[in-house]
Amino acid sequence: MKKFFEEFKAFIAKGNVIDMAVAVVIGGAFGKIVTSLVNDIIMPLIGLISGGVNVAGLKWVFTEAVLDPATGEILTPEAALTYGVFIQTVIDFLLIALSIFVFLKLILAAKDKITKKEEEPAEEAPAEEPKETTEDILAEIRDLLKAKNDNE
Repeated sequence: MKKFFEEFKAFIAKGNVIDMAVAVVIGGAFGKIVTSLVNDIIMPLIGLISGGVNVAGLKWVFTEAVLDPATGEILTPEAALTYGVFIQTVIDFLLIALSIFVFLKLILAAKDKITKKEEEPAEEAPAEEPKETTEDILAEIRDLLKAKNDNE
């Protein structure tokens, strides 16, 4: 049992677990943003285009609800197939998937651009003329003196 907890502690201490936890939290927040986009912007526009139909409210009623005429209380709830909620959930999923796809494409394109910059070989600096050492200068003086002596 002690070994199990030591392995679990080592697993939790790894950076990948923390990265994964951060990704889950950010993913949940991102999902809420896209859900709000669908529910508050896109679906009302679809309803406007379709003549005011609320997609989430679409349903196929098998039996109507029975209400108490005196109080308006529901005696028997309606039995209905609420396919509009399913359609809205599918649209929500497709938009979330599209958003994640576009986001990942942007990240991977930026990563590729950075990787290509790093892989490009640095421009080679022009070859500098080798600096003359004292020995080179003395050898030149020797050769000049020798040539001068030979000419005399």
